[in-house]
Amino acid sequence: MSRAREWLDGHINLARMVADSRTVPPTLDRVRRLTELLGDPQDQYPVLHLTGTNGKTTTARMLSALLAAKGLSVGTLTSPYLERLNEEMAWNGDPISDGAFVELIEVLADIEPVLGAELRPNYFELITAGAYRWFADIAVDAVVAEVGLGGRWDATNVATAQVAVVTNIELDHMEYLGPTRESIAGEKAGIVKPGSHLVLGETDRALRAIFEASGPATVWQAHDDFACDVNELAHGGRLLTLRTPGAKYEDVYLPLHGAHQGANAACALAAAQAFFGEPLNEDVVQEAFASVTSPGRMEVLSRRPLTVIDGAHNPAGARAAAATIAEEFSAVEGRVLVVGMMRQRDPVEMLRALDATHAKLVVATEPDSPRALPAADVADAATSLGVEAIAIVSVRAAVERALARAEPDDLVFVTGSLYVVGEARTMLRARV
Repeated sequence: MSRAREWLDGHINLARMVADSRTVPPTLDRVRRLTELLGDPQDQYPVLHLTGTNGKTTTARMLSALLAAKGLSVGTLTSPYLERLNEEMAWNGDPISDGAFVELIEVLADIEPVLGAELRPNYFELITAGAYRWFADIAVDAVVAEVGLGGRWDATNVATAQVAVVTNIELDHMEYLGPTRESIAGEKAGIVKPGSHLVLGETDRALRAIFEASGPATVWQAHDDFACDVNELAHGGRLLTLRTPGAKYEDVYLPLHGAHQGANAACALAAAQAFFGEPLNEDVVQEAFASVTSPGRMEVLSRRPLTVIDGAHNPAGARAAAATIAEEFSAVEGRVLVVGMMRQRDPVEMLRALDATHAKLVVATEPDSPRALPAADVADAATSLGVEAIAIVSVRAAVERALARAEPDDLVFVTGSLYVVGEARTMLRARV
């Protein structure tokens, strides 16, 4: 497994690259040629394709659970991983085994020389093509694929989606996708293919025309055609009433924290109905949602002190996280935040969105990435907001300091980047 990982790491990883702009013009030529040499596996099963600024991975997990509860064999492609690379491709919820992953990498390594230097694929293109190949090899009935970045030029877009899902549009990754919500919507609309069924979770009707220009056969938009009409706090999660065209599901238990998960659930359920062409049986819906997990998303890992991790990595996600803390964890006596983020973020904006002014301490840290914002910059931003802060570069050491400072009835909240959350999760789970 280590040799396979070393080979992959020798390719450009867009998620971790140092540059603040694309190193080469965007193109699907490399991944198209790669999948062609693999026999175009992405054409051997129907694909449900997801994009959006926030909520993609959780929505993909919900949608996969709904398809599996209907008896389908389901492949799921998500990114980035939290702790192990295997997590990015799963079959009926189980990550690919080390042995199968190594075999897949060996196939890709044998094929790569045929591409030539001018079409040398990057890290994410290899993972995507490999996942599509693995799903074909195990003969899945359907694939749920999450976009890595944007949509139009994302490697996953080599597939033609039967159902396209857009969770929402916020200002994020503007160095790649453009400076406005309209430009970002235009990039994400690239996954919508002529004749596909679009499930549009974004409620801004002014953006709808951008997606309609891609020629979907049908458009279902949140609130108009589907919605989460009731979203109540329940023990360990939410109790929802979900509406889709022609169906209503009451008292659906979802074991995830955060009111924002109701919108994700509505998108997933609408996408499943669009795929099957009819509403799902209520028992199927109840079973599927009750089984959903979403590691690293408002995940409680321990108590006394209550320790929660969340991969909020942009202001919109940070505001959702702060709202969840205010609603579901307001009984804590004090808050200690562990925050690390990428350098394109405005640390003051992120800390304000996280409601950091109510924290008794911010422990600033750094993601394991060349694009990391220095921990000292995050600490300075917290200090400028009147919050006590210290900078500790090591995520593990930062979490240890936060736990040492917290009282038994406090909240330790780790956030700001999935890379920070992933490293913290490994450490915290080992302590249990």
